[in-house]
Amino acid sequence: MKTLNTLIQGCIDGDRHSQSRLYDLFAPSMFGVCLRYAANREEAEEILQEGFLKAFECIYQFRFAGSFEGWIRKIMVNSALQKYRSRHHLHAITNIEMPDPGYFGDEDVIARLSVKELLNIIQLLSPAYRIVFNLYVFEGMKHKEIAKQLGISEGTSKSNLYDARMILQKLVNNNAKVANPTPPGIVGQSLAN
Repeated sequence: MKTLNTLIQGCIDGDRHSQSRLYDLFAPSMFGVCLRYAANREEAEEILQEGFLKAFECIYQFRFAGSFEGWIRKIMVNSALQKYRSRHHLHAITNIEMPDPGYFGDEDVIARLSVKELLNIIQLLSPAYRIVFNLYVFEGMKHKEIAKQLGISEGTSKSNLYDARMILQKLVNNNAKVANPTPPGIVGQSLAN
C-alpha cells in the first residue's frame, strides 16, 4: 500500500490512479465538511467535486509539512464559500422573531442527537447563518477573519452567529419535543420527588 506522501507525489505527477486513491481516502470525511455548508446532499456533492478539482490543480503547492487533511479541508471550505459568494449576499437578517434565551433549558438535548440529525438541523439555517456558524464553530475562525472572508462587517458576523445559535437551539428543542413527547397528565408536574 502506498504511503500518503507517495500518493500526493503521484498526484503532483498527474498519475490518475494516485488521484483516485487519494479521492477514495479523503472523500468521505470531506463530504461531511461539505454537508455542513450545503443546503442538501446534491449541493454538498457539487462542493466536494469542485473542491477536489481545485485540490488536484493546486496539489503541487502542498509542501509535505503539516496535515494534508487540514490542507484539503481548507480547500473544501473555500470551495463552499466561493459557491455562496457567487449566489448569496451575506448580511444580517434582522426581521426574524428572536426567541427568549431563557426558553432553552435542556443543555444535553444536543448530546442526544445523532450526527445526522444535527447536520440536518444545521442545514435548515439560511446560507448566511450556516456559513458564519460553521466558520466560527467548526473552523475556529474569529469574527474579524469571518468578516474579511465574507466581505461583511464584524458586527454582521456576530449578529449572524447569535441568530444562528438561537435558531439552532429552538430547532433542537423542537426536535427533542417531537422525538420525546410528554405523556398526557405529566405537563406541569415536577419529576423530582
